[in-house]
Parts: sequence; C-alpha cells; structure tokens
Amino acid sequence: QIDTGVKTPLTLQLEKLGKVISWGSYSVGLMIIVGRLMMFDWVGADTLGMINYLLNTLMLAITVIVVSVPEGLPMSVTLSLALSMRRMLKENSLVRKLHACETMGAATVICSDKTGTLTKNRMTVMEFDAGDEALMEELYRNIATNSTAELTTDDEDRLMVIGNPTEGALLMWLNNRGIDYATYRAEYAVVEQVPFSSETKTMSTTVSRDGVVVRYIKGAPEIVMAMCDRLAGNRTREEYDALLLSHQQRAMRTLGFAMQRIEDGVAGEVVFLGVAGIADPIRDDVAEAIDTCMNSAGVRVIIVTGDTPGTAREIGRQIGLVTSDEEGQIITGPEFAALSDEEAREMLKGRTLKIIARARPDDKARLVMLLQSNGEVVAVTGDGTNDAPALSKAQVGLSMGDGTSVAKEASDITIIDNSFSSIGRAVMWGRSLYQNIQRFLLFQLTVNVAACFIVLFGAFMGTESPLTVTQMLWVNLIMDTFAAMALASIPPSADVMNEKPRKTSDFIITKPMRYNILGVAGCFLAILMTLIVYIKGLPLAEVPTALTAFFTIFVMLQFWNLFNASVFGTNHSVFKDARHAVGMLSVAIIILIGQIIIVEFGGKVFRTVPLTLTEWIYIIAGTSIVLWVGEIWRWIQRMKKK
Repeated sequence: QIDTGVKTPLTLQLEKLGKVISWGSYSVGLMIIVGRLMMFDWVGADTLGMINYLLNTLMLAITVIVVSVPEGLPMSVTLSLALSMRRMLKENSLVRKLHACETMGAATVICSDKTGTLTKNRMTVMEFDAGDEALMEELYRNIATNSTAELTTDDEDRLMVIGNPTEGALLMWLNNRGIDYATYRAEYAVVEQVPFSSETKTMSTTVSRDGVVVRYIKGAPEIVMAMCDRLAGNRTREEYDALLLSHQQRAMRTLGFAMQRIEDGVAGEVVFLGVAGIADPIRDDVAEAIDTCMNSAGVRVIIVTGDTPGTAREIGRQIGLVTSDEEGQIITGPEFAALSDEEAREMLKGRTLKIIARARPDDKARLVMLLQSNGEVVAVTGDGTNDAPALSKAQVGLSMGDGTSVAKEASDITIIDNSFSSIGRAVMWGRSLYQNIQRFLLFQLTVNVAACFIVLFGAFMGTESPLTVTQMLWVNLIMDTFAAMALASIPPSADVMNEKPRKTSDFIITKPMRYNILGVAGCFLAILMTLIVYIKGLPLAEVPTALTAFFTIFVMLQFWNLFNASVFGTNHSVFKDARHAVGMLSVAIIILIGQIIIVEFGGKVFRTVPLTLTEWIYIIAGTSIVLWVGEIWRWIQRMKKK
C-alpha cells in the first residue's frame, strides 16, 4: 500500500496504484515459486540440497516482491513537494501546506480578487467632483476624519500608505493639495465610528468640535445617495448617474461622500457632497498570465470583486477576460444570491460567467462550493478576515502577502507579491510536480516489469537465476531511491501550461505511459532473454563473466532509460536543458560509479567478476542505443508538429 499521508486526488490514485502493484507482485512471486519447484530435480537431490533450493526459491520470490513495489514512490512524492515548496518561495509563493503544491496543478477554476492581484494596488484619485465648492471644506473633513488609514514615509523618505489603499489614496489626494489630514483629526474628537462593511458598502464617523456634531459618510455612491435627503449644488441624480457610469467605464472605483449635522441630539438632513473616481492600474504581466491560464492551460478564471458591473467589465476587458458583449459574463452579488443552488450550478456549467461584481464574502464562499459540486478543482484568492470561509473550503486557498493573519491561516499558499502571474506560476509548478511523479513511475515500473519477468522466465527455463537476490536489491536501490531523487529534481517546464487540466478521476498511469512501460520493458526483455539463451550455451568457465556482463547490461539499459524518462511527455531532447538538471546528472553519475564498484569489487556477495576496460566500453556504448532511439523518436515527434 502506497500512502503519502495526505488525502488528495494524487494520494488516492497512488493508493489505487499500490493495490494493483501489490497484487501483481504477489502473483509473480507465486509463479516464480511454482516454476522453480516444477523445474527442480527432486529425485536426484539430497535432503540438504532440497532445503537449500527451497530457501533460495523463497528468498528469490520475496526479493522480486520487494523489488516490484516502488518503495521510493512516497519519497519521490514528498521530495518533489519539498523541492517545489522551496523553489516556489523564490517565485513569491509561500506554500503553507505541502500537498497544495500538487493540488494547484489540478486546478480547473481560479476565483480571483481584483485589487492587488490583477492591479498594482496603488490607488490614485483621478477625478473629484464636488456638488458645491462652498462645501469643499466638509469634503476635506470627511476624507480626513472618516478614515482609518495613515500616511508615513519609508527609509527613502517616500510617502506611503498604512491601512486601506482606497482611504490612503484619498489622504494622498489631500496631501497633494497641501492639506494636512492630521490637523483635522487633531481638531475633531471621534464620537462614534462604524467601520466599512461589505454588507452596507458604507463607512461613517461621527465627530464633534466645540459642541458641533457632524456625521460623515462615505461608500458606494448609489447607496450613499439613497441615504441622502438632498444633493449639494445644482447637479441632479441623473447627472451623477451619468458621471458614475463614465468613471466606471474607465475602470475607476467610485466613492460617494455625504454629511449630516446633529444639533442638540436631533439629526438634520443628509447632504450628498460629491463623488471621487479612483483608479488602480492593471499589473503589466496580468493580461499575459490570464491568457496563458485560460487559453493555453484551460484553467477558467472568475473575478470576484466589490466593484460595480461597469468598472468590473472594463477591468475584465483590459486584462483580456471579457472579449465580447455576450450576455451572462457578469453578474452582481445580489443577483447571484437570488439564484437557487440548482440555477447557479447550471449557470456555472455554461462556463460563460467571468465576473461577479458588487460581491460579498458570502458570495465567494458559495461560489466555491457550487463549483466544487460541479466537479471543479477550485483555487480561490482572499486577503481579508471575511475571506477565510472561502479560503478554507477551496481545494487550494491563496492568501495575499499583505492579507490578514486570519486569511493566511485559512489558506494553503500565500502569494507574497499578490500578483496573478505568481498564481499562474504556481499552477505550472503543480503540473510539473505531477509530471515528475509520473516520470518516476514510468521509469520504475519499466524496471520492475523487466526484472520480474526475467526472473520468472529464468525459473521456468530451469537455469540459475539471471539476477541474484543481492543484485536485485542493488537494482532496487539505484532504480528506486536514487531515481526518485533524480526525477524529483527536474525543474518545471512551461510546456505543461499548453495542456488542459487533468481530471482528478484519471488514473495516474496514462495510456501513453502504459504503452511506453510495456513497449520498452518488452524490448529490454527480448534483449536480455536472448542473452540468457546465449549464456546457457557457453562453456562453464565463461559463465561468471557472462553473468556479470548480463547484470551490467541490465543496469545500463535502465541507466540510459532514466534519461528518456526525464523528458517523457515533452518530446524535448535530453540535452536541451541538461545544464539545469544538476541533480539528475549527479544521481546518474552516482549510479554509474556504484555499478562499476560493485562489478569490480562485489565478488561472491554480488556474484560478479571484474570486467576489462574494453568490455566496459562495449557495454556502455552498446546499451546507449536506448538513449539514441529515444532521441530519434522525440525528434520525429517534434518534426511532425512543425
């Protein structure tokens, strides 16, 4: 039973594979026992000889069973995960839960925030439209006091924001006009403050000075205007609506401002003061990352944002997510909440939805669960405390580097630079990791099939076992443990982003892998069985050297096949990225040196005799045909694609 200790789709597939391998290895072991018992001369043997033969037969069968099971698989998985975790950190992805590396590669949907992930998170006030210039002072007070952000300077004396980026942009706007927000805060005492809520879409602060009490309000313009008794100045509601639409069509976040005087405990009229248009530029690399995920890698992207539909659509257009006026691409949070679960699932199956605007945290968590019920593997981003439910429910929760500690604790991976391009690279790492595990299985099972059937055929041919117990244990060590280290260290390839996401129900041994395992193992078996027949006809004095050569040829065939396995699934030349595969080359050198030492100094323990330099050259050069045949095949495949 193969178990990595983490119940993910990969682990379940490995457990299934473990059962198949265990059943196969026990069957082969039993057949070896039967074959050797059938071929033994029971009549002419003494009691001691029979006991010795039975013990050797049992040891051989047990060794075959041990060799058949890839004990290095859990190590290969864990090592691949650990190496990916370390390398992903260099690319701004801090993996908090080890299994998330691989699960990210199986993601079929990414539910992404907008601010900071798709944009630079450098909010700037682009336009400010006051209803009445006479009330500008009230606007300044609103911005200064109805806020939790602060401005400070960094080590290079550059002004920077602490706190909410939107509020920071407003304070920056005041600073650029020569207005010190701290002066207003010092003059006014806060009586009551109601923080911004995704439910109300507003924030209010009540302040007092010299007995004068004023309530300042800011938030979504349409909601703030609905709270007001009148609009300052001469603008009408229709004019404000047109202004808001203009801002939103240019991907600006809009904020409305209002005030209410409270005299002797009696609240006066609520007056709408004006509108701010705030822009957050798109990250330079986001459009390319979105295109790679959606059009090359087949990963669906859904933006979940609190922005208005107009702003969200423009952002979607700028990043290449929304490319037409097709209906159903954008839905608002309230509209989404109004759908029944069945209606929402059907809508999501259509794969038209790309943006949820005016979304609330509950909408994100519900979206995750509905997508999962449709069989999707969901990765979701979040940076706030309210995002924790969605982050914990998703197969992969992606918190932001500047997010809250609650969001980070609920997540599996923290994207340090907040960028969507880092999320795309995490998908690439996850897919490459899975591919490395498949390469290990491809290589290991080829070795196992060849070794088991050689011993099995040898048992029925009545010859001395072509491979001894100690030789098979050495093969098991180098082709299992060392191979696991070699193939786990292969760096990721961007080619994996040209494939569609795998289904979690797909067996880890794919059809091309089965053909390769059986085809290559069959060729090796034919070569080796031919050698066995040849060895049977040799004079007794030449048999030890021949068996040593047979053992070495077997190992070298697998040695060269290790290089073929390292590029399986890419059709790349083995030599293309050789300079980046230091770990792979190091392990290959260790295997070669280890084989030379065992042959030259193994003696009776490994049933070997020293080989001459000429014999070594012939064996190494002759078996290298495995590599060259693989190179020719991959070259042909590359030519077909041109």
